[in-house]
Amino acid sequence: MATGGIPGRRFAWGYGRRVLVAAVAVTVAYLAVTAVQVWLTSRRTDTSPAQAIVVMGAAQYNGVPSPDLAARLADALALYRSGVAPLVVATGSKERGDRYTEAQASRIWLVARGVPAGDVAEVGGDDSWANLADAAALLRRRGDRTVVVATDGFHEHRSLAIATDVGLRAQPAPATTSPIRGWSAVPYFAKEALAVAVGRVIGYSHLHRFDSGGATATAAAWAPGSPR
Repeated sequence: MATGGIPGRRFAWGYGRRVLVAAVAVTVAYLAVTAVQVWLTSRRTDTSPAQAIVVMGAAQYNGVPSPDLAARLADALALYRSGVAPLVVATGSKERGDRYTEAQASRIWLVARGVPAGDVAEVGGDDSWANLADAAALLRRRGDRTVVVATDGFHEHRSLAIATDVGLRAQPAPATTSPIRGWSAVPYFAKEALAVAVGRVIGYSHLHRFDSGGATATAAAWAPGSPR
């Protein structure tokens, strides 16, 4: 009786091991496909006429955009000047102790370069979901929905997905002069691939609720100072 159960236990262990291997393989394949999709989106630009250009927030220093945010703003300015959209929506809140929000720093930068103050709107959010949700709320009040999203290439795929979730029709405009490029961009692509993979499963709104913890924070450890 004692030995009679061994074949059954071996079968159960072998079956369980095959299920585990299959689950790992599926997860790895899912992450790999997601990473490729994130990369492909980073290479795509669509500057068809829209109703607004949404600039995703990034760090600012006492009202001066960081090089990363300045690169996003430079592309937004070029799009505005070329007539792609009549409105620029600057996004982003501020860190504790800051005098300016990211949106305020963006507005100052744009107005200083000739964009009429009335053509720049500000919304403040502490992550990508909040930025785009606030932008969508503002644009709905204007009757607008179609936007071009100006952000880093590695950030485009998630930004477009969130924009769709909050009711916008979004087109990509990855920053052409971003200082985050080459090998230095790899951790950012890894973070975004993980965030997209998790967001698709649990929903980006749920990901937003614990953006300071869990999977996105773990990934952010690979990419310190990552733009939002």
